[in-house]
Amino acid sequence: MTRAPLGWIGIVRLGLVQSAIGSIVMLATSLLNRVMVVEYALPAALPAGLVAWHYAVQLSRPVWGHGSDRGQRRTPWIVLGMATLAAGAMLSVTALGLLAAHSGGGLALAIAAFSMIGAGVGAAGTSLLALLATRVAPARRAAAASITWIMMIVGIVITAGVAGKLIDPFSLHRLTQVVCGIAAAAFCLAMVGVARVEGPAALTRDTATPVHRPGFGVALRTMMADDDTRRFTLFVFLSMFAYSMQELILEPFAGLLFGYSPGQSTQLAGVLHSGVLGGMIVVGVGGSVIGKRTVAGMRLWIVVGCAASSLALAGLVMAASAGRGWPLAANVAALGLGNGVFAVAAIGTMMGLAGADGKNREGIRMGVWGAAQAIAFALGGLCGAVGLDLGRAVIGSTPRTFMIVFGIQAVLFLIAGSLALRQPAQTTQPRRLVA
Repeated sequence: MTRAPLGWIGIVRLGLVQSAIGSIVMLATSLLNRVMVVEYALPAALPAGLVAWHYAVQLSRPVWGHGSDRGQRRTPWIVLGMATLAAGAMLSVTALGLLAAHSGGGLALAIAAFSMIGAGVGAAGTSLLALLATRVAPARRAAAASITWIMMIVGIVITAGVAGKLIDPFSLHRLTQVVCGIAAAAFCLAMVGVARVEGPAALTRDTATPVHRPGFGVALRTMMADDDTRRFTLFVFLSMFAYSMQELILEPFAGLLFGYSPGQSTQLAGVLHSGVLGGMIVVGVGGSVIGKRTVAGMRLWIVVGCAASSLALAGLVMAASAGRGWPLAANVAALGLGNGVFAVAAIGTMMGLAGADGKNREGIRMGVWGAAQAIAFALGGLCGAVGLDLGRAVIGSTPRTFMIVFGIQAVLFLIAGSLALRQPAQTTQPRRLVA
């Protein structure tokens, strides 16, 4: 017996898990980053390296996804991931105290904590997306992707506001209380979100016929034997790489070439994220009308989002040449809008493609695509920042360097969009592989 598709309440409840994940990750990658560098004067490379390591650990996403495929339910994997994530965040504060005291064990404990954070995000996030792919009707996938990602951003915003108010006056003891309290609250919120949504094991699979569950290596090779799947994996990597390239250079761009103050550049980042939210809403509403029953409809939104992002980046190339007379805020808002459109459309497409290779394959597919996204995020931000430094050193011109970096980013979006534009091969059948 198969469960009925999730209704809107069920989708929103699973969105609470995304909110919880975003909240805890924000504590580790943003709040602790600032505290390490500012309050404790630790090298900036230390938190940057730890954040990069937590992305690297997420290369384990296919393993977590495959584990949830082989099991009868995905909820236990979400619970395990959230518990690991929350515990990792709490452990990271303990590691911070040791690092501040220059204790030899501080670095090892910090690496262990961020390993737990990466593993927790991988296990909970991959299993959550696989559950959504399994239980959300095709007509609601675009809206479901928008809802869950908007809720994640809302969770980050709320957590930032609450932590910002509670942490002053700063002390390590107060920081520990804030991080542990928020991590525990986020875990409880996630448990409320998943409680009884999936249902008992007997209702989550079609038990009329036995289900063959191959090993991880066989499942992975079978998945990657399909040309369309490989192409979509490459699309995820290229698009997310381009998406993250601007993360560390947009505010310096505004400050160096347009004379923005730190407060003004922070507001500009807010304009970008507001545009992203707008793009998500556009896809959530429009995706339910255009191509609501087909993956092809979501691919159209991907192409539109990538093209819009590339066009906005071309605008930033011209802005680097034009200087202060350029409408920078409007340009950045347009970039955010395009980013939001393609990002949510890509998630909706993942949901549609996740079960395309037979039953019980949603987890490993989401895991592979999640791993591609994680490594793209880690490399994209790094390459954007390093490219800026190298360009300024070699070329000797800050405006020309920004033009080159933004130009490369625009081209990558065009390439990614062209990959999404290609229609899937209807006759392609994945090769059957044996162990």
